[in-house]
Amino acid sequence: MTTDVKMFSSEHGKSRKNFISRFFDFIGTDNLSLMIALFLLILFVTVFSSWVGLSGGNRFFTWQNLMNSLAQAIVIVGLLALGETVVALAGAMDISVGSIASCGSVVSTSVLVGTGAIGSLGIFPQNSTFWAIVAGVLIGMIAGFINGFIVTKLHVNATVATLGTMAAFAGAAFLLAPDGKPIGVVTQQSFTWLAQGRLWQDSAIPAMNGSKWTGIPVLTVILVVVAIIMHVLMRYTTFGRNVYAIGGNATAARLAGINITSMRIRMFMISGAISGLAGVLLASRTTSGNPINGQGLEMQAITAVYLGGASTNGGKGTIFGTIMAVLIVGVLNNGMNLLGFNTFVQKVALGMLLVAAVAISQYRIIQSEKARKKVEK
Repeated sequence: MTTDVKMFSSEHGKSRKNFISRFFDFIGTDNLSLMIALFLLILFVTVFSSWVGLSGGNRFFTWQNLMNSLAQAIVIVGLLALGETVVALAGAMDISVGSIASCGSVVSTSVLVGTGAIGSLGIFPQNSTFWAIVAGVLIGMIAGFINGFIVTKLHVNATVATLGTMAAFAGAAFLLAPDGKPIGVVTQQSFTWLAQGRLWQDSAIPAMNGSKWTGIPVLTVILVVVAIIMHVLMRYTTFGRNVYAIGGNATAARLAGINITSMRIRMFMISGAISGLAGVLLASRTTSGNPINGQGLEMQAITAVYLGGASTNGGKGTIFGTIMAVLIVGVLNNGMNLLGFNTFVQKVALGMLLVAAVAISQYRIIQSEKARKKVEK
């Protein structure tokens, strides 16, 4: 019996060790550090801030803040960052995601109410939320194809190419809108439900710090679903493995039979499609298709991608890491709002965070290169 007990204890210990090992393998060292950073940031907002005379951190852990402010605020940036991650993993950058979101915002509302350059053509049925979403995603895919074509066929550096198309797509958003003016959709309840709708509102969830349960925003559910799809795509499919291969060594990937041109165009199209969807949700949230809806969001998206562990050279990064970084950026903005910092201070903090994220990425590349050289010796 004693032997049986020892064998059981040994097997139980191994099983537990294997579970912990698998957990850390799934999370990854970089992502674990992001989780710790997120925890410390929340701790600063909720606890340490009061030690230095700042007030407002006690409102962080309320359902009103978590579900209405934070959960909704991270969705648009989160979607843009997910699309950006695909491009970054291949060693490129798409700076035009914010402008593509603006186009998606205008086109979706244009189709919905039958006005503007696209809606007046009558290609899509009016007053249909489904076709409005399709139109927004489709214009994003077209914009992504243009980016991919310029990069692959005209051989323009991706950063320079998308810097140019960022301005071009921003202008296109105004041209697509009727006289360059926002398109109101406040009366389109099925469309605005995408941003204002809540799920499981009647669930018996206890109040938090005096704040009643508000339900989970539909916006947040959409982000989670897209993140899961992208995680599966990048981790378990040939497409995802090819993207990592291109980012790791494009020459070797080409010699292995990967069609680099086709892959890069598809990557930019995926990034564009998700950006177009983000634009649709922006229009739903603001109840208008405004040509300036997506302006400035690309900086937050790029920050999240590189903070999440993506390498500036490509071949490194995960969807999970990007989502963790999106949460950090969201908590930073939300926490600074609660603590009373103005918008300009938030922009300074975000800019410093971007510089830090890229610096960390470069440091990892240097350390990896040093380790490789030691092995070769």
